[in-house]
Amino acid sequence: MIKTEYYKDLTKMNTFGMKVKARCFMEYDSVADLVDIEFAELARPVLHIGGGSNLLFTDDFKGTVLHSKINFIEILDECHSKCHFRTNGTSSEDVDSSDSGHENAPEVVLVSVGAGVVFDDFCDWAAKEGLWGVENLSYIPGEVGASAVQNIGAYGVEVKDVIHRVYCYDTVEEEFVSFSVEECGYGYRDSIFKNPEVKGRYVVTHVVFALSREPRPRLDYGHLRDAVLSALPADSITETESLPSRGDGPLPFMRPRSATVSADAAQQVKPTIEGTPTHSDTSSDCNFDRTQRVEKSITPALIRKVIIRIRKEKLPEPSVVGSAGSFFKNPVVSAEHFARIEAAAKAEHGADYNVPHYIIMPECQCVPETPSHSVGPSPYPGVGKCLLHTNDTSAGRGDYSVKVPAAWMIEQCGWKGRRSGGAAVWEKQPLVIVNYTGEAYPEEIVGLEKRIIASVKSKFDVELHPEVEHV
Repeated sequence: MIKTEYYKDLTKMNTFGMKVKARCFMEYDSVADLVDIEFAELARPVLHIGGGSNLLFTDDFKGTVLHSKINFIEILDECHSKCHFRTNGTSSEDVDSSDSGHENAPEVVLVSVGAGVVFDDFCDWAAKEGLWGVENLSYIPGEVGASAVQNIGAYGVEVKDVIHRVYCYDTVEEEFVSFSVEECGYGYRDSIFKNPEVKGRYVVTHVVFALSREPRPRLDYGHLRDAVLSALPADSITETESLPSRGDGPLPFMRPRSATVSADAAQQVKPTIEGTPTHSDTSSDCNFDRTQRVEKSITPALIRKVIIRIRKEKLPEPSVVGSAGSFFKNPVVSAEHFARIEAAAKAEHGADYNVPHYIIMPECQCVPETPSHSVGPSPYPGVGKCLLHTNDTSAGRGDYSVKVPAAWMIEQCGWKGRRSGGAAVWEKQPLVIVNYTGEAYPEEIVGLEKRIIASVKSKFDVELHPEVEHV
């Protein structure tokens, strides 16, 4: 069914809480509805929104706003009666044959999710099902369709890491199409769907995610590992144990029961619990048992719980204080430019001061959300350590670029916690601009944005660019 409203109030449909209206608003709840919409006849421009969590409406929208209510979650090739929440025009029979009988490892589970599903509801469902892959993306506002367009990311994971295929309706050719994850052209908060040449042409109907039943925790972001360790049940880990340092596979056992160990190696096994005998077999059994307890205790649900707590501590609740999350992209500068920034920071704060940063080697294809361990855990999102490269710039590996957290730059310019009319920079995370009073005008948000950009340009000679889409 298609629901059409004119001069629709969009205040509750954008997380910034901008009090704007749309000339025409259309909401549909099935894939079949898209065929019935005469896209060529719609008032222009046409904007498709999800939860409105990455948008800044700068004025009333003079065209047509579309919104999907296609709302279902189902596991492909498994019991649909158990896993099928609700379908509105899309069912397992509608899924592309490329997803049926997919030749993945046995632990891979393909899950089809409607574009109108709230993304965090999907994360919650996956955690309860014991499926790994999206737990680090918990509590990001917005809907599934928009997540595939924006390539959302947080805590060491981007949604492209778990997307298998994106299904769309082509409004120009009037046909249904699909894109593999490679064809989506994903980059840092970018995809082919944001390309000006095709923007608005493809309407996402549903996304197929490749999740896993094998434990695959990604804990290398900032203090996440320590936070998860602290959240473990007291009887699952000892003070001397630590979590695995890589999140690209199942948790490693210290040694299988059936493995053999040399006499020299056996002598090196030390007890970690007071009173534990030093006999190699007993020690091995204890190590194995403790590792099993740790492995069983780390679940998608536990990681999700920890991340939700962290996000609530750092970021404003959109239902309470309007915002669009991270407002600016993290800038990338040359090595020479970064050297100047670093020298100025050391002159200002002392010789031991470290500027948080992330080295980008020419061939690097790493997730930009992983943390920079060379300068300590970074409190700034989107900056981190590449799994293939380190921040050692003395190794003589040729030209490189440096990503510097915009949040650090903004804080260094003195904007953290400052207000400008009804707008403000969030006191706990300077990368976030908020509708502080709940009554801020778009002009106040944009005005604050421009002043921040000017300050960073003046101090660091770096031009910040918004991550939030202005419409």
